[in-house]
Amino acid sequence: MASSAREIVREELPPRMAKEIWSSQYDKVLPVSFDAFELSAILPAVFYMFRFGQRRGSGNFLKTFAPDGLDLRQRRLSATVERVAEKLAAREDIRNFDDEVERAILGDLLLGYCVENKQRSLGRDKQIQRVAPTHFMASWIDLPYSVAYLRFVPEMIVAMLAGQKGEFVNPNKTGDRAWFPVAANHDENLLLRAFSKGVSREGLAANLSGDKFDEQADIGIDQLLIVRIAQSLGSAPEKVRGQRGDRVSNQRPIAERAAHNFSEDIRRFVRSYASIMPRHCFVATLEACIATGMTAIISSTVDILCDWAESGKIKGRSEQRPANVFVDCSIGIERDLRSLAEYSFDDLMRRIERLPTILMMLRILDYAAKDNRRIMQQDYPSRPFATAWLDLLGALLHERDGEATFIHRQMEDHGSRLADALSESYPEASAILRNERGEPNPIRRLAAALTPLLGNAARRSIIVTFDSALNVGRPNGLTRKRKTTSRTLAAGGGRKSREVRSLVFTDAVLDYLVHLHLLPRGRATNLNPLSLQEFLKIIRERYGFHVDVAPPEFDISNDDLRANRIVLERRLRNLGLLVGVNDAEAMKRLRPRFDPKLDN
Repeated sequence: MASSAREIVREELPPRMAKEIWSSQYDKVLPVSFDAFELSAILPAVFYMFRFGQRRGSGNFLKTFAPDGLDLRQRRLSATVERVAEKLAAREDIRNFDDEVERAILGDLLLGYCVENKQRSLGRDKQIQRVAPTHFMASWIDLPYSVAYLRFVPEMIVAMLAGQKGEFVNPNKTGDRAWFPVAANHDENLLLRAFSKGVSREGLAANLSGDKFDEQADIGIDQLLIVRIAQSLGSAPEKVRGQRGDRVSNQRPIAERAAHNFSEDIRRFVRSYASIMPRHCFVATLEACIATGMTAIISSTVDILCDWAESGKIKGRSEQRPANVFVDCSIGIERDLRSLAEYSFDDLMRRIERLPTILMMLRILDYAAKDNRRIMQQDYPSRPFATAWLDLLGALLHERDGEATFIHRQMEDHGSRLADALSESYPEASAILRNERGEPNPIRRLAAALTPLLGNAARRSIIVTFDSALNVGRPNGLTRKRKTTSRTLAAGGGRKSREVRSLVFTDAVLDYLVHLHLLPRGRATNLNPLSLQEFLKIIRERYGFHVDVAPPEFDISNDDLRANRIVLERRLRNLGLLVGVNDAEAMKRLRPRFDPKLDN
């Protein structure tokens, strides 16, 4: 029986090298685990990490709402909205939900505002998978059951907002000046303050049951139900168990500019609108804020890495830009605009297709550099930003460092042995490794041969991560996705299906972008007078969103650009975000639906 590719790699390469490169991740570039995650479940985990300064472990949700005597799988399946409603109805502080119809109404309230079933399925008898961030006390509810299901996205967000130095995010000291301090009182952290109405902390910061709710606080039914679920649990979850597994990594994305913009946008938006917008609207627009920021971070990372592969250097912060993509403002209604947006997005997807090979090069070089005593004696920093380390790896790749010759010779030897071992079972990979004329760089050859051996899963994992950040197909997301079929040119003329994506502005995204950029900057104390033309320029330069101007190297007719802008204007007027007494561009100005709080 032929050995698998992984077995061959393990046999022919040094054990630590084989272990480190056989992956699709590289957290020094983007500190997330490439896989699907649910954006709506991010905030409760962020609340927990800010409150306790550690990663969340297991809590009491299943102990409280699942029957005893079942195995773990059966307990999860039995923890349904119906079961939670039954338990809550038995509490003394929840009344008039005694009979079956009333408990069904309570269950619908929970499903509509507080929790979400697995795979977003409907029904009160389905497994609960996620909790909504309607109130800070959602951080007490251990859903999803493992914080690892969120792919380290909450950790990255906490690190970006906390803005600390060092290897890990640590509790702030008393008196530290920070918008988002860690393990501080609720009212000291801007994000926790926005969601902690009626909550105060008693005792030490590490006290898992120290968050107390004031029963006289005036909060909505959606928030109150979350509080009651949390109170039923008795305490917040414990920290993650295991050696240093509870620590929050301070690794930041290599896209420094986009990460800074993300932190600034959340700070300004939360500070100005948390107490002004109705809670349901605020949560939706805040999730749109996170989706917008995450999209810019990932697309900037794609651009930076593609450039690094050619130049061997990480772009400076002032040079970094997100990818330029055309936005379909009709959200798929206008077929021509949808097609243009899909073609534009395809260009970004083609660049994403290059990432698995680039990441493989980085992992190979990372192993080789860490295995080199002379390099490690120089103590290159990699946290919070790994720019200096990646510049070193680029210098090794392009043979600009003194140790590059030795490392290239070492990788040439590894590639030669691997080519011989792969020749029978994986001849294509073996041919790539031997093709010195086509690619003289042994590290590029090794990466090009190993990436296909990882299988399609490595490529798909990056794509589903991007889809999750874009919040594809959701009311507060940035992208629509559909399947198309086309006839192949091969003999037989079969049909091939593929997924196409288009960047769109949902109402929540428009609400967020307009309200954010109307806020004053610097020392100004009044709203920023913003014309539609200025707004379109801002989102084009800050996020790469093109509406009435074609992205570089992409041809769009003036008629289509004009039609896209007209659609956007109509939608902004319908949302109450645009005013103008005539067709003059200077008279078309944006306005907020909610007057921001500017005196804080």
